[in-house]
Amino acid sequence: MLTPPPQRDARPAWQTGGVTVLGFVALLYVVEALDQVSGHRLDRNGIRPLEADGLWGVLFAPLLHANWGHLLANTGPALVLGFLLAWAGLSRFLWATAIVWIVGGLGTWLIGDVGSSCRPTDHIGASGLIFGWLTFLMVFGLFTRSIWQILVGVGVLIVYGGILWGAMPVLNVCGGVSWQGHLCGALAGVLAAYLLSGPERRARQQRRAVRA
Repeated sequence: MLTPPPQRDARPAWQTGGVTVLGFVALLYVVEALDQVSGHRLDRNGIRPLEADGLWGVLFAPLLHANWGHLLANTGPALVLGFLLAWAGLSRFLWATAIVWIVGGLGTWLIGDVGSSCRPTDHIGASGLIFGWLTFLMVFGLFTRSIWQILVGVGVLIVYGGILWGAMPVLNVCGGVSWQGHLCGALAGVLAAYLLSGPERRARQQRRAVRA
């Protein structure tokens, strides 16, 4: 009698999350190496606010960095926050990343020149994505009322909450930090948390209706 082959055990969530985030960060290093070899020509593909051609930067900006120091500064937070988000589920991680990537990028395209003393500006770096992951982790538990997610959010706030100062509007000089990208990424992270917590919020409302 023929029998189906034994099913392999599903890979633990932490392994899947770890591999996914490590792969993404490795991609950032490959792109930066190519950028260095090309004489930083790739950096020209960042977000240039309110320019039609600058819209392409919404797709490319999170992959580009000004130099190795810029990339190294983003590596630690990207690994930690990305892993925590991916640990909760790969599908949710991918959707949250897509929302922050696109919505945060479009927001940067709209307001990226605000407060800048040099124009046009060119916004690059994964920090907007990192800010989105940060705020997602901080508020997702509040939307889902999950004790575990709330604890994760509190822990993230304690460890990384200080970097949110980087989203505060300031008058930038040429070559300064993109607070616009940080702010838009952070707001997109809150939006992603609200949208992706929809099933939990609806289930909670149904339970309330049953009890009523």
